[in-house]
Amino acid sequence: MTTTAFGPETSLGDLVAARPRAAVVLVRYGLDFCCGGGQSLQEACDREGLDPARILAEIEALPAPEEPLRDWREAPVEELIQHILDRYHEAHRRDLPALLAMACKVEEVHADKPSCPRGLADLLAEMHEGMETHMQKEERILFPMILAGAGALAAPPIRVMEAEHEEHGQRLKRLAEITGGFEPPAEACTTWRSLYEGLRTLHREVQEHVHLENHLLFPRVLSQPPGGGPPAGAPTC
Repeated sequence: MTTTAFGPETSLGDLVAARPRAAVVLVRYGLDFCCGGGQSLQEACDREGLDPARILAEIEALPAPEEPLRDWREAPVEELIQHILDRYHEAHRRDLPALLAMACKVEEVHADKPSCPRGLADLLAEMHEGMETHMQKEERILFPMILAGAGALAAPPIRVMEAEHEEHGQRLKRLAEITGGFEPPAEACTTWRSLYEGLRTLHREVQEHVHLENHLLFPRVLSQPPGGGPPAGAPTC
């Protein structure tokens, strides 16, 4: 894996590209590395009143993974797309319906409690519908164009996807607000606690998904001239 020196002036997107596990620390501090990935760590910390040196120290202190993580900056485009499909599209389709069902149960059973996350189920239903439509556009239109060698001609659908990523980002903010940063109240039952833990994971994984597309996949595609056929070993969408 290629290593890259980074500091307060490194963008959040570049930081996570260089150190994928840094996403865990950034999410903990509420720093948006997907739609807000173009801002530097310093800018993001100034906005939130945080110390960038502390965050960098926590990232440096992260234990090394047992196996080296894939450096997706260096992966072939077709391999990156397949990773997005396998790791994130499948996970979102698997997890969102279960989380929505749990949210409905929590809101129904605990409706009389002031700490009840009212509106959470409606938000998750909105997220489920929006993300499913978005992923189908990628699978049926954008990714096949990219794999067929469209290059910069894929700019129009890419811009649509980037705009929808902004909508995903706004929903993630609302999700964190409704759940109080995914911290269950003292009176939360097992389902409630499991729901918030699942939502914390979903929140991080959607950011990782958007980051890979906005900061790694899309810039590479837009820099390529049109032409050529599908790359060898291209995945079936």
